[in-house]
Parts: sequence; C-alpha cells; structure tokens
Amino acid sequence: MTFAMAMETLKTANRMAMGTPFSSVVCSEGGVPVTDSLGAEYPIDHGLEDVSRDDIVVICSGADVRKNCTPAVLQWLRKCARQGCEIAGLYTGAWVMAEAGLIGEEAITIHWENRNSFAEKFPDVELSDYTYTVRNKRYSTAGGTAVIDLLLTLISEAESPELANLVADQLMYTNIRVLQHSARVQVAERIGMRHPKLSEILALMETNLEEPLRPGDLAKTVNISTRQLERLFRRYLSATPKKYYMDMRLQRAQHLLLQTSMSVTEVSVACGFNSSSHFSRLFRARYGMSPHRLRGEPEKG
Repeated sequence: MTFAMAMETLKTANRMAMGTPFSSVVCSEGGVPVTDSLGAEYPIDHGLEDVSRDDIVVICSGADVRKNCTPAVLQWLRKCARQGCEIAGLYTGAWVMAEAGLIGEEAITIHWENRNSFAEKFPDVELSDYTYTVRNKRYSTAGGTAVIDLLLTLISEAESPELANLVADQLMYTNIRVLQHSARVQVAERIGMRHPKLSEILALMETNLEEPLRPGDLAKTVNISTRQLERLFRRYLSATPKKYYMDMRLQRAQHLLLQTSMSVTEVSVACGFNSSSHFSRLFRARYGMSPHRLRGEPEKG
C-alpha cells in the first residue's frame, strides 16, 4: 500500500503540473522483480546503479525488514549517502537506514508494530512519535497513508504549496496532516476502545511490559478499585487483567523474536519474564510452538 501510494502521488503531481517535474526509477538488488504483499510482481527498471547527488533515494520495506538488509543494499545506501543524496524510509524503511548507519541525531519514525524491536536493536537512535519526519536530508514515515503526507511536503518544497494542494484534492486527501500528528497508535485505539479508564490502563500496560505492574497498582493509578478493574476487563475485553497483560507481553515477544536477533533469554527479560523456561512454556501454549521453532532454530535441550 505504501509503495503504491508513493507512486500514485508522484504520478498525480506530474499530471496536475501538466509536465513531468518528478521522475522515478524503481530499483532492486540485481534488478529482479519484487513481489508485493498481495503476491503481485512489480516491474523493476534496473538494479542498484549509480545515482545523482540530486536524487532522493526512497526505501520501501515490508514487514519482514531484516531480509531486506542485505550487504549489497546497505553498501549501496552508504554510497548514496556519501554522494549527498537525500534518503527516505517508508513503513519499515527506517530500519534499513539505521542498519546502514545513516541516521545521526535526527529522530526517525517507523510502523508501530516495529517500534519495540527497533528500540531494542538501535537503542541510540531516537524514535519519533510523528507519522513522518523530515530533517537533515533524512525522511521517514510510519507507514500507511503517512507516505502521502511526506510526499506532499516534498512536492510543496520542490515546486509549490499550490501544487501540493491540487494533488491532495485529486487524491481526496484534503486533511493534510502536519508533523505534529502522532504516529503512536495506542493499543486502545487499535482495538476501538473508547472507555477512558480502560484506555488509561491499557496504555499503562503497554508502556510497562518489561516490568509488569500488579493489578492493584494499575487500579490505584487510575483511581478505581481492583474489583472495578476486573469488571471493566470482563465487560469490554472478555478477559482478566492478568490474562490480557500476559497476551500483550507474549505478543511483544513474538515481534522481537521475528524482528531482531536478540536471544530467547534477552527477549524473555525484555518482556518481563524472569525465567526463560517459564517464558518458553507460556509462549508455546499461546502460539503452538516454542520461541526457537518460531525462528526456525534447533530446540534447546
């Protein structure tokens, strides 16, 4: 979706400008076709060839970002950076930028599913809560429609705000978000939860996965009783606070196992488990396989 919207926004800009102020070339390692998330192949113009310092290099990476961080891609990106190119990372593209060492003091953003694993992998890189970032020739988006926001900003700077507005109108995208729009999607928003107290509790849980809070402490923080806490979870989430909290921690563990090279022990600690064996038992019960098997690794004795 991110790739398609980026290309469509540029095409619309050229049409509305009645010319071709923007040209794009689609590259891949080896120049081979790339399969998108729907299983379709997109034609590639050429491989990772030389670029001009006036070009903007845009990295569009999918959910399994680690497989895109190949030595050839990272080396090519470093070369582009040395030439002075502007570089943008869409969806999970910031991960590739960080892996290549292209992010300095500027904050970067990434899709919310990858935030925890990104922070574990790159602790010295500042993560932004914005839907997109623009700073020091380094750009990023959190995925989804945020790519339109970024490209409209770049179109406005390269051509004119009037052209950017025309493009937005053509895309039926009249509510252009500014940089202050947050990319952090709280768990309550993701599940459509609007109860204020429960939303506060879920946010507390999500920000305290490494050192889980006790139900009594959660209730006290939002000024309700433990019994009220239990009732809220039963009514709105059909689960106990303890079970729901555990599921959140195990889901974070799944993300870290798939998106980082952290050991199973390191993942268990990062998700609030004191014992790796206890964590593995709970993970197997939740996902039907051990953490090692999820990664395709041999089982530990």
